[in-house]
Amino acid sequence: MPVFGLTDDPGLFPDPQHAESDGLLAVGGDLSPARLINAYAAGIFPWFEEGQPILWWSPDPRMVLTPASLHVPRSLAKAMRAHAFEVHFDKAFERVMDRCAAKRRPGQRGTWITADMKRAYQRLHELGIAHSSEAYLDGKLVGGLYGVSLGGAFFGESMFADVPDASKVAFVMLVRQLEAWGIDLVDCQVTTAHLARFGAREVPRGDFLAQLTQALGKKTRQGRWDRELSAAAS
Repeated sequence: MPVFGLTDDPGLFPDPQHAESDGLLAVGGDLSPARLINAYAAGIFPWFEEGQPILWWSPDPRMVLTPASLHVPRSLAKAMRAHAFEVHFDKAFERVMDRCAAKRRPGQRGTWITADMKRAYQRLHELGIAHSSEAYLDGKLVGGLYGVSLGGAFFGESMFADVPDASKVAFVMLVRQLEAWGIDLVDCQVTTAHLARFGAREVPRGDFLAQLTQALGKKTRQGRWDRELSAAAS
């Protein structure tokens, strides 16, 4: 199938069902908030390396997690009961992105979290659309993840850990909070054994898009989540 070139219209994307076998759907456009929000709402996300044009993807199958199906491995549950980590949301979004970008990963020569991507998602964070979950040990940020939240869906982007279990704890606490808020679809994008251990599973792209349409019928929980939780606790 052809790879589509995007126009200047930030709301115009090709049907994800036209993506190539590896999930590549389109090229070009920009990383404006409007285009990113429209992309995620259509089940599409950007993923490209420095020096490449902006590439847009919609994989088939799609790795998803239903928060109610979250599985916490026994060893991690034991570590969480020890209360070694403190978890906060949205207190250090930019630092989480920086640490995700700097983390060396097997099989990767560099990072896809380019300077342009950092600026783009920081804008989404300022709009209350992108969020981070952060694990702290003795007051130091040691793990976390970030993603985008629309309606009843959360789209995970990247995570890092400087000490064992840090990102896992941040992930579990985030998923539990998402469930409490009625956010019932976590998009993990591509398949990894790591996420499968938490209960994420592959679904056909068509099923994912149907679930996403239903999730987007809910109101987006927009704003700084740390402030929302602090206000609720006071």
